[in-house]
Amino acid sequence: MTPFQQAVVELVRHLAPGEVLTYADVAAEVGRPGSAQAVANVLRRVPGLPWWRVVPSTGRLYRTHAPVQAPLLRAEGVDVDDRRVRPSHDQSR
Repeated sequence: MTPFQQAVVELVRHLAPGEVLTYADVAAEVGRPGSAQAVANVLRRVPGLPWWRVVPSTGRLYRTHAPVQAPLLRAEGVDVDDRRVRPSHDQSR
């Protein structure tokens, strides 16, 4: 893995239950602002990561991810309504 990919894996691996970041947040935190799509590519390829804790910057879950992602987020106490993650003070860094 590249240093970028390793940094994404480590950051996402350590997200606590109920903690939600956007793809752009993750990219910025690992020092690669503007690399949200690259973050998504890492999450798609690395098994075992809590990928459901990373959402689009709009807060609206992708239609294809929502059937699995929304229940996982709700189980962790995240407010998801009509595929949209509702902001909460304890859901982001």
